Amino acid sequence: MAILIANDQARRIFLERQQLSASPTRALNKQGLLQLIDDLGFVQVDSIATVERAHHMILFSRNQTYRREHLTALLEKDRELFEHWTHDASIIPARFFRYWKHRFRRREPIIAERWRKWHGEGFDSAFENTFRYIADNGAIMSRELKAEDHKSGGWWNWHPNKTALEYYWHTGKLAIAGRENFQKIYDLTERVIQPQHHEPQVSHEEFIDWACRSALRRLGFATSGELAAFWDLITPDEAKDWVKAHRDELAEVLIETADGSRPRASFALAGFPEALGDVPEPPARVRVLSPFDPLLRNRDRAERLFNFSYRIEVFVPEPKRQYGYYVFPLMEGARMIGRIDMKADRKVGSLDVRKLWLEKGVRPSAGRLEKLDAELLRVGRFAGVDKVTYMSGWRDT
Repeated sequence: MAILIANDQARRIFLERQQLSASPTRALNKQGLLQLIDDLGFVQVDSIATVERAHHMILFSRNQTYRREHLTALLEKDRELFEHWTHDASIIPARFFRYWKHRFRRREPIIAERWRKWHGEGFDSAFENTFRYIADNGAIMSRELKAEDHKSGGWWNWHPNKTALEYYWHTGKLAIAGRENFQKIYDLTERVIQPQHHEPQVSHEEFIDWACRSALRRLGFATSGELAAFWDLITPDEAKDWVKAHRDELAEVLIETADGSRPRASFALAGFPEALGDVPEPPARVRVLSPFDPLLRNRDRAERLFNFSYRIEVFVPEPKRQYGYYVFPLMEGARMIGRIDMKADRKVGSLDVRKLWLEKGVRPSAGRLEKLDAELLRVGRFAGVDKVTYMSGWRDT
């Protein structure tokens, strides 16, 4: 018989799995940062720095003693992290690289065909020369290989060498050795990924088992579709077959939804939820999340658990935006309470709050606004500014 999990308990479990239940002020050294990213599974990378880039915001929201230089060292010196693709560009523990080899093999023919459609036949004309140049001369950025006859424009008009660099990165032959002004530096994969992470091979069965089991541990409970979507490494059918083959290791659970609609049938590892122990209440403070926070990555799951409908409107034409270009979700305890439009003006040292929207039923009490102000000051200091400025009309009435 399926176990019914109340919505408030399901929220706490998911928040704990997402590393949002521990104190955000606990000391975090470099090794602790590596463990935090390992526990999350990955951290999405994004270039938008309205306040701070997504990967920094994601880590800061979980631990406000986080130091950017530790992340850089783990990526570029210690090589305990690497950059590649999950559902989007992400920072991933290097010990998982062996599983990404399966992604490379699966994606290579798909990417080749897709890029042939984008760029036309002969899109790979510069590939061999580009690869040989890096092998002989070392790490390089795309601007250093710019062809003279390429057209300007978006990714569909990349010059052949840029296309080669990205193709080889997506198929595992090149890796990101570092970044300069957020531009990728490419090198041979075996010169970036340490041998203990680069050389091991895993079978297809081990790969599927790891992809599903590791996703389930990080989600707490999930449908087979959610398992497939977590890493975006396997197909929904492969996840469904894994669930069928491992039913004796799984518990059937019904997850109560925030709006009281029909509970969601899901799976968890056997012994759930008792095996989790006492799942703590998350800190009661208000926290600003990145628009790319993994808590909200699966929008449907977030809406079911938190009754919070959130979409990133970066690519929505301005007249059609409901909120704004880059609006940050707000969390208080185990509850999503609203969203905020703000930008760091580093020239004047101010975090400018343009608009605040609170969710239906969330009161703008003095205590709540004080907690929000304290969090904005912390975020502002992290972003390199020393004050918070509330712009005219910032309160949603």
